Amino acid sequence: MLSLFKSPPLAPPGKAPGVMAPGDEAMLDGLQHAAFDYFIARTNLSNGLVADTSRPNSPSSIAAVGFALSAYPVGVERGWIVRADAVERVLSALRFFSGSDQSGTTTATGFRGFYFHFLDIGTGRRVWQSELSSIDTALLIAGMLTAALYFDAESAAETELRHLADALYRRVDWHWAQRDGGAVSQGWKPECGFLNYGWDGYNEALLLYVLGLGSPTHPLTDASFEAWTLTYQWENIYGHDYLYAGPLFVHQFSHAWIDFRGIRDQFMREKGIDYFENSRRATLVQRDYAIRNPRGFTGYGQDRWGLSAGDGPSVEPQPVEGRRQAFYGYAARGVPWGPDDGTIAGASTLASIVFAPEIALPAVRAMVAARAGGHGEWVRASGFNETAHGPVDGGWTSEGEFALDQGLTVLMVENFRTGLLWRLMRESPSIRTGLQRAGFKGGWLATKASG
Repeated sequence: MLSLFKSPPLAPPGKAPGVMAPGDEAMLDGLQHAAFDYFIARTNLSNGLVADTSRPNSPSSIAAVGFALSAYPVGVERGWIVRADAVERVLSALRFFSGSDQSGTTTATGFRGFYFHFLDIGTGRRVWQSELSSIDTALLIAGMLTAALYFDAESAAETELRHLADALYRRVDWHWAQRDGGAVSQGWKPECGFLNYGWDGYNEALLLYVLGLGSPTHPLTDASFEAWTLTYQWENIYGHDYLYAGPLFVHQFSHAWIDFRGIRDQFMREKGIDYFENSRRATLVQRDYAIRNPRGFTGYGQDRWGLSAGDGPSVEPQPVEGRRQAFYGYAARGVPWGPDDGTIAGASTLASIVFAPEIALPAVRAMVAARAGGHGEWVRASGFNETAHGPVDGGWTSEGEFALDQGLTVLMVENFRTGLLWRLMRESPSIRTGLQRAGFKGGWLATKASG
């Protein structure tokens, strides 16, 4: 079994001297534990499917299941769930997906190893005419591989778990989703076939390309990654040179599983940084934007920043700085070119601690302290907005909780504290193969896996 607290080749950011202040450990533990409890409370134990949100009648999202499968090892390590119970939860999901309807019909679960974005949490059938999602399938597969790497005992249950995870990964036909030998399609629908857009421009699909290139059965071609990187947009914003993407989640999702410190593809070798440093710079830009606050939103500042995908107010436009400001509901907000309606995604601020703890921790402290009781309401919510008029003083806060926010919190806080997810995935032959085929070199990739 993996020795989970042996020193990794690269120490997690939380081990750096002077990073943590008194009370931070307890604060992070409370926020991470509360996020983990979402998966305890919102999972259908009969099939392992996880509700997309805590709101009534929410369907399951397959990405939420991927985050849950990755969170269970964290829960075992932290003593929040018994190992045997975690194994049963993982097996329930893997057994369901293994036996699911892969016919690709309008009421199926998936097709060619991919799965529809949203599924009925009871039956596992497609809902909302959602697309067969390449990125959400990648997030799901990442969770399966994480669980298989962690649950490595020779018991019958954990052996079955590993076999199922391997078979489900092998079933995904990544090459089928590759458009004309180039970029990967964002999705497919039984009503109309492939969607008209692919994974172009820097985005959260970095994980998808690594998994697709590392597939032992239906891999992407080498041309796919190069076709993707040719659409990158390099910018200088507020004095920071970096690979641009507006929302914070783009700079975070792939890093929840893969340790990009010290490894570089051809694009990053030419720029002299790695993707981890790129995410750090994107985080600094986010705070700089909030300090400048060019659109004059209430609350923005040094300790109130973090624009990402999330819920926002759907209220009537209001006067702000002499203009009529609209509010966008659920949207992928970003800086510096928007969209921006004054909504902050606190979970994205918390997830930034792996990249820039010296600015993220003070911001999280301030967000926690700003709400009565200090229970982290603003950090756990999908979004809050101090400009929009809400039912109580302090503006608007999203109702309920969203699975992706809670999953990202569990994983990124753990990577900050111990590096567990990064350490696990460094042991994956498929992750190593995918990175190497994408042209990544150096760092931990230059050493042999311990297993």
